[in-house]
Amino acid sequence: MYPRPLRPCRSRTAPQEQERLMTPRLRFCLTLLGTIVFGMTSGLSVHAQNYPSRPITFVVPFAPGGLTDVPARLVAALMQERIGQNIVVENKPGGSGVVGGTYAVRATPDGYTLLANSLADTQNLYYIPVPYSAVDDFAMIGLIVEGPPLVLIIDAKLPYKSLAELIFDAKVNPKKISFGTSGPATSPAISLTQLNSLAKTEIVGVPYRGSGEAARNVAGGAIQGTFAFYSQAKPLADDGKVRALAVASAERIAAWPSVPTMEELGYKNFDHRGFVGLAAPAKTPKPVIAFLNKHLNEVLQTEVFRQRMAALGMTAPTENTPEKFADFMRRRTARQAEFAKLSGYAPMSAPR
Repeated sequence: MYPRPLRPCRSRTAPQEQERLMTPRLRFCLTLLGTIVFGMTSGLSVHAQNYPSRPITFVVPFAPGGLTDVPARLVAALMQERIGQNIVVENKPGGSGVVGGTYAVRATPDGYTLLANSLADTQNLYYIPVPYSAVDDFAMIGLIVEGPPLVLIIDAKLPYKSLAELIFDAKVNPKKISFGTSGPATSPAISLTQLNSLAKTEIVGVPYRGSGEAARNVAGGAIQGTFAFYSQAKPLADDGKVRALAVASAERIAAWPSVPTMEELGYKNFDHRGFVGLAAPAKTPKPVIAFLNKHLNEVLQTEVFRQRMAALGMTAPTENTPEKFADFMRRRTARQAEFAKLSGYAPMSAPR
C-alpha cells in the first residue's frame, strides 16, 4: 500500500498574532463602526427617555372643521395639557387624504410628526394611486373614534315612509331615483353601490363636491336622496327637510334610536362607519408609541371628549392598544376590497 499523502498544514494564527497583523486603518474603521452602531441604539434610547422635548405636529389630511379634523384637534388640545408640550394641528388636504399621508410617511420617525388617519386610508388604494401602505408604512398608536355612521336620507316631500317603499319604486322605475355622492372613492358612493347590488336596483349616483353639499341638495329637492353623515343628516331631519330611512352601522345611533339599521332591514354587513386614528411613521421607537398611546387613552376617557364626540355620532374605544388598532386597520382595508369589487375596481396600489 502506498502511504497516504500528507495534508497541507493550515496555519492558525493566534489571536495575539491576528491583532498584531491588523492594519491601523482596519482597526480604526472597525472602532468607528462600533461607535456608530452604539450611538444609534443609545441615541434612540435617550430620545425615547427625553420625549417629547419640542412641539409635536398632528397632520390632518383634510380641511379644518371636517370629520377628521374635529376629533384630532380636540385630542391635540387635551393631550398637550397632559404631556406638557405643545401639539400643533397642521391641515394638508388633497387627494382624498393622500397628500397629507405622503407628507407624514416621509417624516423622520421620531414621534414629532403624527398622522390623523381615517376611513379614506383603507379605501384609497382601490381607487387612486397611493405611494405608501396605510398599514405597513405606519406605526399605529391608537384609535381615536369610530363613526359617524352614514344615514340614508330622502327628501321629506317624497311619499316613501320606509326603505322598502323606496326600493319597491326603484325596482319598478329603474334609474328614476337619484342619490348624491361625493365621488367614486367615497363612502356615500360605495354605500350606494352596495345598496344597488343587494337590492338589485339602479339608483343613479350624482357626484357633488362633498357629502354635506349632497345632503343640502336632498333637502332642496334637487335629488331624491343620499347617504349623509349623522352630523349632516340630523339637523336637516330635525328641521323637517329630510326623512331618515336607515343607518349604515352595526347598531342604532344612541342619539337617534328611531332610525333602524340597514342590517335590521335585511341588508347584511351594511356597515359604513367612519373612524379617526393616530399613527406615526414606521420605525418610530416603541417607547414613544407606548407613551403616546397611554396619553391618548387618558384623553379618550375624559367626559368632555366623550360628550363632544357623542354629539357628532362618534364613540371612543374602551380597549385601545397599538396592536388592536393595527389589526383594526387590516380588517377595514380587507373589507373595503369587497366593496371595491362591487364597483369593478381593483387595487391601484399593492395592498401589503
